[in-house]
Amino acid sequence: MSEPLLVSGLSLLLLGTVLSLLYRSRTCRTGSLGLTCLSSCLLVVFAGEVLYGGREVLIESYSFLSPLEFNFLIDRLSAGFVLLISLVSLGVSLYSIKYVEDDKSEGRKSLHVALMNLFIFSMLLVVLSANGFSFLLFWELMSISSLFLVIYEYEKPESRKAALFYFIMTSLSTVFLFSAFIGLYSRTGSFDFRGFGLLDPKAVSGIFLALFFGFAIKAGAVPFHKWLPYAHPASPSNISALMSGVMLKVAIYGLLRFLLAVEPELWWGVLVLVFGSVSALLGVVYALKENDIKRMLAYSSIENVGLILIGIGLYLIFRVSGLAGLAGLSLAAAGFHCLNHALFKSLLFMAAGSVVHETGTRNLEEMGGLVKRMPRTALLFLIGAVSIAALPPTNGFVSELMLFQAFFSSSALAGANAPFLKVLLVISLSALALTSALAATLFVKVFGITFLAQPRTECAKQAGEVPKIMLLGQAIPAALCILTGLFSSRLFALFGFPVEVEVPDMLFVGGILTGAYLLVWLSVRNFGPSSGPRVSEETWGCGILAQHPTMEYSSAGFSEPLVLIFKKIYRTQLSSSRTFADSRECVFEHGTAEIRLMKFFDEYLYLPVAQAVDRVSMEVSRLQNGRLDTYVLYVFLAVLVLMIFTRWFA
Repeated sequence: MSEPLLVSGLSLLLLGTVLSLLYRSRTCRTGSLGLTCLSSCLLVVFAGEVLYGGREVLIESYSFLSPLEFNFLIDRLSAGFVLLISLVSLGVSLYSIKYVEDDKSEGRKSLHVALMNLFIFSMLLVVLSANGFSFLLFWELMSISSLFLVIYEYEKPESRKAALFYFIMTSLSTVFLFSAFIGLYSRTGSFDFRGFGLLDPKAVSGIFLALFFGFAIKAGAVPFHKWLPYAHPASPSNISALMSGVMLKVAIYGLLRFLLAVEPELWWGVLVLVFGSVSALLGVVYALKENDIKRMLAYSSIENVGLILIGIGLYLIFRVSGLAGLAGLSLAAAGFHCLNHALFKSLLFMAAGSVVHETGTRNLEEMGGLVKRMPRTALLFLIGAVSIAALPPTNGFVSELMLFQAFFSSSALAGANAPFLKVLLVISLSALALTSALAATLFVKVFGITFLAQPRTECAKQAGEVPKIMLLGQAIPAALCILTGLFSSRLFALFGFPVEVEVPDMLFVGGILTGAYLLVWLSVRNFGPSSGPRVSEETWGCGILAQHPTMEYSSAGFSEPLVLIFKKIYRTQLSSSRTFADSRECVFEHGTAEIRLMKFFDEYLYLPVAQAVDRVSMEVSRLQNGRLDTYVLYVFLAVLVLMIFTRWFA
């Protein structure tokens, strides 16, 4: 039953891509996005059936040569990520029906829809691939389609810069993956993922490192994260929702596909845990300083990728230590957070896109007061903010609680490495706790500065609510954020995922919270000040007769204490200048103050590498003397080196 649903869903995506390319009209774009919605619904049913039934099917589609085959594997891991992709695609496709029409060019709007469908199609086939050949082919298709979407507004310098960053980093990721799959083929004679389990221990560690770095670059783990803060703000908001909510998880899928097929070593878990802890903490610390709402959400994605890597690192450590129950709990937490982050981050990017659509700016300093002008968008953004801040009874709370449970149960570790591991886990737990607190602070800032108080600019005053179809696209992940939180324990039981520590019954917790909120509301209504005559007065403004937006907290002002606390990370540099109206410098006339934050990874990692490559390129360019016989010699030497290399490693 499941295979026809899969084939139908993928065929509808291809049909939507072709339809939008062939016919440049609003009707065809709407029809194409309608096909995307239908495809997503079919694939959700397909994934749910596989997850519930636990079947595993290998589909052999086409073969060029013996090792170059298109094989697809349907199992619970791939079905879980198909479900994730399809749920997000359903909301994004509905949101895009009105969103894409904002552009003036008919050709560009149709290309936008076609590339979006192709992007979703390629991500689905990546997680369904059963061998390295088809995986890499669709991985590159995913990268190329998303690259064109990043550079969608190519006339803007920031889009061209973002595309360059993204192209370089995704190419580097592919190099690592290609080397890993070549290593797999050279030792097993096949690109089939089932060959991972046949690798000898000496080879498997090298392949792990290549795959880990390749997937870490694509997932945006620190220090490979710099493309995210450039690519997400430059992309259209619906594409940012797909890239952050889904594409980053495709990289996580690739890492899990390898790790679940081999016997890991302890240092793998330590490496993944360290990368995860650093990514989570630095991601939220860098997000706190941002005033650009989409760049802030991009840094927040780095934080959440870090949380997922923490879960995977704990899984590896507990698995090697023989604690199967805790390993299952950690893996379940990482997998559930993949789904949760896909839902609430796609919701937040779409809601942020609605705000940018109506105000014409991404700068938080130019917003404010939008809760009265965009009340439904504000409510949806609030649901996403509560979820990502891990407050009960939403889904983000459940997955982070599961991570904490895994840490708290780590006292069961024993053996020669136990003291070292316990110290490491305490440090990582501290980083996780600080990350959770800072994430809550971050989204208090974002929601408050964006939606509360008074409008700080004319564009914020003129904002209005977005069309209902865009609200519906956001409402789907918003509802799922609540439902997957409330029914989390039942979902784990339904799909047969046992964990060592019982997942809390959030439906019961949600009922208690709802009753408490209702009781407070009834008490205030019946016994509070509003029960008597209503009095409306201006808020006390320290003697100033009327409130003014300059009295509000600004984004920079809210973040300033944290910027000072983390100045060793930010490398904060304060500068100020003053001019006076008199020679004795008593009457102040004008002044400026600036807080400059050093871009650490740019100045100490990326720029030195770029400068070194530039120097090597200048030296290599001297070999281009314009003489044909010299170039023939170069070709001969290259072929000779390639033959020696192939003979040596064959």
